[in-house]
Amino acid sequence: MNNFNRREFLRAAGLLGAGAFSANMLSVVSRVAAQGAGLRCAMSSAGLAGTWNVQGKQAAEYWGQLLGVEVVWFDGEHNVQTQRNKIDQVATQEWDFVAIQPGSIGILVDPISQIIDNGIPVIDMDTLIAPLDEMWEMGVITLIAPDNVTLAEAVVGKIVEKMGFAGKIARTGGVEGHTGAQGRQQGFWNVVNRYPEIEVVDDQPADWSAERAAQLWETIINRHPDIKGGFFDNDDMALAARSVLEGAGLLEQVAIGGVDAMPSAIEAVGRGEMVATARNSPTRIHAWSVIAGVYAATVGVEQARADIPRFILADGPVITAEIDSNPELAETPWKLKNYGLSSAEGQLWLEDQLLL
Repeated sequence: MNNFNRREFLRAAGLLGAGAFSANMLSVVSRVAAQGAGLRCAMSSAGLAGTWNVQGKQAAEYWGQLLGVEVVWFDGEHNVQTQRNKIDQVATQEWDFVAIQPGSIGILVDPISQIIDNGIPVIDMDTLIAPLDEMWEMGVITLIAPDNVTLAEAVVGKIVEKMGFAGKIARTGGVEGHTGAQGRQQGFWNVVNRYPEIEVVDDQPADWSAERAAQLWETIINRHPDIKGGFFDNDDMALAARSVLEGAGLLEQVAIGGVDAMPSAIEAVGRGEMVATARNSPTRIHAWSVIAGVYAATVGVEQARADIPRFILADGPVITAEIDSNPELAETPWKLKNYGLSSAEGQLWLEDQLLL
């Protein structure tokens, strides 16, 4: 079956009995999966050296298996030119849909435009392919992403609280062209600018690299042995700095936090080695991208654009070691935050099941 006829078949299979404007996407994609149509998609993330990206790939492949989708992965290798070269290759091939987490804004516009011009649905994951107006003009189906500003604000707020709202703090960022990293930087500054006694002594990218973050923090603590706080755009970098601080005997002095709420970071929060981490959920982002992609491949690009919102928020909780233990509410724990319980164990379980 050639690609055109295949798409026509999928549309008929998905819409038959469901109504062309079915609001329940899963009912459509489940029907297509049950009929064994067999889809093939290309997916790419910034780089599988990061634990966030690995967990996202696992979720995409799991949901692909459930829905009868062959997921072909193109690792960006945390190198924007490498990812560009691979997506140039993707643009020359036939796919039922494509889902991309670009390593940097703007770098993939040309091949993504070519893919869309070929009638293939494109889902944007986590960070922007291009500025929003340009993305919609290109024809991207949807952006599935977290609110990076809010995630950063929540974590930095916990860090500066632990610092007593005074002292030296540093931020270690992701790739500068990554819009998620830019949002987290904005959230960081939104918080620290509220407190005149907070001094930012360093704010530079480590490109998501644990090794680079460790090197930066060796320098930071040598220059500022009295530093009291550190915020990191992802947990991998935070945990690398944690090791540096532990080696220098500064782990109790410096309050640190990160983004992603990966299992190792949640465990570090539980041990008191990190103040907080906030969940940017790769499982939701990647799984939802597969579901949206199957739907778009089934009903067609134009119908998918009409049915799927342009932006889908992949929200997630903030994980701290705090337990709300107000004795006045002991007899009514449902009035306590998180019922007076830790959310960490439940978060870990959900991540193990690739659900959150």
